[in-house]
Amino acid sequence: MKRFLLVLLALGLLSVFSASALAADVKFSGQYYAAGMYVDQTSLQKDTTGYPATAFYFQRLRVRTDFVVTPALSLITRFDALERIWGGARSAVGTTADVDSSGTRAENENIAFDWAYINYKAPIGVFQAGIMNKGTTGTAFGNNIAPAARIKYAYTYGPIFVEVQTSKLEDKSRSFISTATYNDADRDEYGIEGVYSWKGGKAGVNVTYNRDARKRPAPDNYEKTYWQVVPYAMAKIGPVALEAELGYVTGKERDYDNATADIKMTGLSGYLNALADFGMFYAGGTFAYVSGDNPNTTNKREGGTLTGGRDWNPCLILFGYYDTYRWVGPIRGHDASATGDVNNAMANAFFYQGRVGVRPIADLDIMASLAYATADRKPTGYLKKDYGMEFDLTATYKITNNLSYMLGGGYLWTGDYFKYNNAANKVSDNYMLINKLTLTF
Repeated sequence: MKRFLLVLLALGLLSVFSASALAADVKFSGQYYAAGMYVDQTSLQKDTTGYPATAFYFQRLRVRTDFVVTPALSLITRFDALERIWGGARSAVGTTADVDSSGTRAENENIAFDWAYINYKAPIGVFQAGIMNKGTTGTAFGNNIAPAARIKYAYTYGPIFVEVQTSKLEDKSRSFISTATYNDADRDEYGIEGVYSWKGGKAGVNVTYNRDARKRPAPDNYEKTYWQVVPYAMAKIGPVALEAELGYVTGKERDYDNATADIKMTGLSGYLNALADFGMFYAGGTFAYVSGDNPNTTNKREGGTLTGGRDWNPCLILFGYYDTYRWVGPIRGHDASATGDVNNAMANAFFYQGRVGVRPIADLDIMASLAYATADRKPTGYLKKDYGMEFDLTATYKITNNLSYMLGGGYLWTGDYFKYNNAANKVSDNYMLINKLTLTF
């Protein structure tokens, strides 16, 4: 009898302690896409062998899961799975995380968790702690979505929103995995953002202080420290939607611990976008700028810190990171370094774009755009500034509320910038075709 009572007591305690977990609500959301792509030139060098046209299919599944313990407390996770080219070669196993993931590229081709953090809505504000999204603020311009270990606190009072955060971007401390023989060589960020919202718009400013001490140990003996200030605004006036953003950095590219002269850092970026929507028809334009480095000022670095961001893809080829770079790789001219990329995040450039669109039926959106870009500064050895001009045409059909199909093409008239250091070098124009099926849930 005693044994029977002990079993009943154990079962009762188990049910009590597991009740809260069993009562947790689980919410799923995410996206799956499958796409096919053809790119006519994988190099902008004319009459150069070894860079054939390419065509393949690719896909990605992204799932966010919210474990809602109570209405005020939840655990949020996100993973990417099967992010790969159909039947394509698999990435080599490594330890370096992908630029937008907590996992390596090889892990993302199977499954890689990117987020896992606590979200607690307290009476005095919202607290978050764990690995979560970083790199987004204001408009899409300048954004580089990537997970990071962070602690955040946010408070909303009427139309005012304030958030403070600290981020551990890289840790070089000695540990079970690291055999470091030094201390204080981490990369950290501290920030505060304030936003004021009103009916039809909002304006804010995000201020961050960045300290990168990874080069502090000998023989380099320097660290990078800088402030980044990003004011932005978004508003809708009648049928016109406006976006504006400014980026400014100031600090030291190299702050030496010894007698070596320091190298200063400065940088500027700007973005202005307007879209007038008249129902069936719409039209808009974009101007963007990112400062380049002046090769004649060896004691100062004016470019390279700010970019247009991987998440802002204004064209299919030109500065189209996720449309081509992510899957095809860098498409370059006669400079074999990243300075010669045409499809990476926008840097050292003036960018101008006009676009028009029509919705002949409610579920079909057809858009055409024409863009032109030129360099702000000519890098060392470069003869010209002209990146080129691109025409894009896309059509997106909404099959259901959650399923859409996109078909598009882009043609790039390649500029002389990609001739690099020899005017006799020849460059070729390029074009691409893409179709994409996207499911959101």
